[in-house]
Amino acid sequence: MNKIFTSAAQALKGAVHDGQLIAVGGFGLCGIPEALIDALRDTGVKNLTAISNNAGVDDFGLGKLLQTRQIKKMISSYVGENKEFERQYLAGELELEFTPQGTLAEKLRAGGAGIPAFYTKTGVGTLVAEGKETREFEGETYLMERALVPDLALIKADVADAAGNLRFRYTARNFNPAVAMAGKLCIVEVEKIVPMGQLHPDDVHLPGIYVHRIVLNAAPEKRIEKRTVTTQGA
Repeated sequence: MNKIFTSAAQALKGAVHDGQLIAVGGFGLCGIPEALIDALRDTGVKNLTAISNNAGVDDFGLGKLLQTRQIKKMISSYVGENKEFERQYLAGELELEFTPQGTLAEKLRAGGAGIPAFYTKTGVGTLVAEGKETREFEGETYLMERALVPDLALIKADVADAAGNLRFRYTARNFNPAVAMAGKLCIVEVEKIVPMGQLHPDDVHLPGIYVHRIVLNAAPEKRIEKRTVTTQGA
């Protein structure tokens, strides 16, 4: 089966619909599927629930889908740096399920491993625990968290071969493998596609069995988040 598509729009064709649960790889602006997010925006689908560690910034990444009001709910760990997100949430226009970062990663990993739920101490006694089952193990209270199995996973990798075997670049790997493994359908955006056999087995970070569609984006924008500090004496 040919997994390579000619464009992000073609890769999304027939894979998206209103009300979907989607997961998007990346950490901040590092390792996000820029072209796939733009193509998803252009489909006009709405009422999405989006799983992502971050929520992009105002004019980039998932921030573009917030601007067009296509996301109704975010399941995230960190949502700073996005004024439109803040405005929608405070106005009651956007639902938010805050999830501790490690718990979010494990919810995705569990989804990919076929584990429906797990117990963790993280969040016990906080707002995170409201409405969730707890259980004691060896005198300690643990919180039950449900796995996440998104309908669609959008991820970013550095290199793919025709079978979908992936190699990520340094920290841009971040949430991408977990998102890919959890998704029922996984679409990957890569900067380079190589022939079968060119990726050494030890260089394959995610096997192609988890990847259903591949699209080339050889020149992504790759924005970098910059630290802002107060000048001395200000």
